[in-house]
Amino acid sequence: MLNERVFRTEDVPAEDRLAYWAERMAQTHAPVQVRSDHAEDFRATQRVLDLGAVTVWSATFPQVVVRRTPRLIRRSDPGLSHLSLVVAGTWTADWGDHEVVYRPTDLIVGDSSLPAEVRGDQGPVALVGLEVPKALLPLPRGLDGRAVPRRMTTCQGVGALLAQFLTRLCEDTGPYRSCDGPRLGTVLTDLVAALFAGALETGSALPTEVRRRNLVLRITSFIDEHLPDPELTPSVVAAAHHISTSYLHRLFQDEESTVAGRIRSRRLAGARRDLTDPALRTLPVHAIAARWGFPRPADFSRAFRNAYGVAPKDYRQMALEADRLARC
Repeated sequence: MLNERVFRTEDVPAEDRLAYWAERMAQTHAPVQVRSDHAEDFRATQRVLDLGAVTVWSATFPQVVVRRTPRLIRRSDPGLSHLSLVVAGTWTADWGDHEVVYRPTDLIVGDSSLPAEVRGDQGPVALVGLEVPKALLPLPRGLDGRAVPRRMTTCQGVGALLAQFLTRLCEDTGPYRSCDGPRLGTVLTDLVAALFAGALETGSALPTEVRRRNLVLRITSFIDEHLPDPELTPSVVAAAHHISTSYLHRLFQDEESTVAGRIRSRRLAGARRDLTDPALRTLPVHAIAARWGFPRPADFSRAFRNAYGVAPKDYRQMALEADRLARC
């Protein structure tokens, strides 16, 4: 089995339970200040899995306020990225410059180097937490933990995969051996790195040129996927990426062709391949044109002749004849 420990505040006298919980938080995450309306009898449980450099924990407890102050940071900073999946209850976090409300399925994204106050409701509240050394999650040069969003969704993409992994791991550790711990920690680290990378790519933290290039790559991929659609135009492409048509054109100023030019050239290249395919020799030219977003045969014939210097029908005949001779 994995290296696993369980802590219950009921194992100590009632008057010591909240202090005991603060001590657990210090060992699991970083030194914090803790207060609660249930200080006289704070009943909480924490289960900790040691996965090499990474720690995973699940916890259930009543209403609580947790503060990580600048003074505590100066005194001790383990250099951790902290992610908590909200399983039950509602949380409110004050990050200094903004406040965020978290509900079940949200990820609370913290940083041991940043001050914060996190408040749980009357509960019981439940979290699944993950502690990863920041050294294993390198941010782009010049960025710190503030660049990462404080709240992330687990409803789709990498966030959903991470949440499922954490939940299933905490539900049943039986199938794993102790030697699997570091391997599981590496998988979790890679998932968090991918989650952060995706958040930074869609945010404003990356350098302008990097964001511009990523957007161009997404746009060209979108164009290639939608070539058969005769309604594919620069304005449609721009709307799909939530940018103006004028900005779209500016993005492509330094590319080999304009947006409209790329759509046309990629369609023609696809039609040209189909015209030379012996398996499609019985498919009418106008049908091939329609497959590549040219609903009007005359428009296709004109565009094809302008690009290749010969009519589509003649090009097909020459290509098929060359193929026949090559087989003789």
